Amino acid sequence: MTSRRSAVFLLALAAFMAFEWMMLAKNLGSGPRRATAFYVIHYILAAVNVVFAAILARIGWKSWKKAS
Repeated sequence: MTSRRSAVFLLALAAFMAFEWMMLAKNLGSGPRRATAFYVIHYILAAVNVVFAAILARIGWKSWKKAS
């Protein structure tokens, strides 16, 4: 069983990851033009990391509820 402190850490990490990677995906078009593969790889990385953030958020939320 995890503590509330661990749950808060997981929730904060999930929020940070989601925000960071969504901003990266949004800002990809504002720099110099690059090869299509660059954009494909970075959009895939962003999507995978947002999914990881959602998984961490779910684990953190369940831990928060169990700890109360």
